[in-house]
Amino acid sequence: MAGRDDEPGRVVGVGPWPGGPDAWPRLPSGELDPRYDPELLAGGDTRNVVDAYRYRTVEAIACDLDARRAERPATRLHVAVENWAHDLNIGSVVRTANAFNAASVRIVGRRRWNRRGAMVTDRYLHVEHHPDAEALAAWARSAGPDGARLPVVGVDNVPGSVPLEGMALPASCVLLLGQESAGLSTSAQAVCDVVVHVTQHGSTRSLNAGAAAAIAMWAWAVQHL
Repeated sequence: MAGRDDEPGRVVGVGPWPGGPDAWPRLPSGELDPRYDPELLAGGDTRNVVDAYRYRTVEAIACDLDARRAERPATRLHVAVENWAHDLNIGSVVRTANAFNAASVRIVGRRRWNRRGAMVTDRYLHVEHHPDAEALAAWARSAGPDGARLPVVGVDNVPGSVPLEGMALPASCVLLLGQESAGLSTSAQAVCDVVVHVTQHGSTRSLNAGAAAAIAMWAWAVQHL
């Protein structure tokens, strides 16, 4: 976990490219490498990106993430969220989905959501909309490798759900998450192949929805990345 950006004296990101414009990354022709942003090269890069993507344009980062997923076509994670009442949770899920290089985030229900919690990571991945759970299921029927059906795995502690720990998650699937207060709707549960829950050991009835999403994505990544 990174430190706070407002810590006194803390240096966030990197400064201008060492050596100035004469040392900027260039093509054999002498032109600036199009993967790099001249404003970032000149002024520094304070974005929340890993070092390998410093100074890169948003488009170049998104393209590289797509290319990395293309190297493993049978292993694709999609994350779907019913449009939660607590919008910041959606932003948190988008940010976590980017951290695990999910193929897409699908917003189910209301199209609008608060992007602040995403910390700009929605610019690096594919965020799509479905009007309801049935539309998500219709998309999933041919969205898998070679047009195969993608299994839909719900994440909620509803009756009949099974423990996430020990569950063999499909290499390509959709994790479907419900809203903070109500969990997965009845219609969302109906399109799931299985619903899993995170086993808890304290007194609270449920985990924060963004936290549960992060645990589920981590569990998938441990098995498949």
